[in-house]
Amino acid sequence: MSKELRKIKELYKSLLKERDQFFPKSGEKLNASTKQGVYIISNGNGTILHVGKTARAKGGIKQRLNNHLHAQSSFTIKYLGGDGSKLRGKCKYKYIEVANPRLRALLEAYAISNLCPKHLGLGTE
Repeated sequence: MSKELRKIKELYKSLLKERDQFFPKSGEKLNASTKQGVYIISNGNGTILHVGKTARAKGGIKQRLNNHLHAQSSFTIKYLGGDGSKLRGKCKYKYIEVANPRLRALLEAYAISNLCPKHLGLGTE
């Protein structure tokens, strides 16, 4: 196993161990890092809805999660019918900061392949 793959697996384990946080109710502020990273969104039952990363978000993870809340993402438009408020108080997120863009991309892909393989671009769901 390559050194890079070992690092991705370590980051993945760290991501899974992070504490779940509920999306804030209306009027409350989102509690998330402004640094770059990878995140997981799940429903109240723990089913993974989305795995994402920050690519260009200047406000980091916080900005990206806010994008989902305000229907400024393909995830919100496609899976939530353009209604990001469906996340508020019901769905959870967790994240880790990952500064290196390559590691972010590899971690996101690894997490998607393990947590939500239906989203691998097969043209279904």
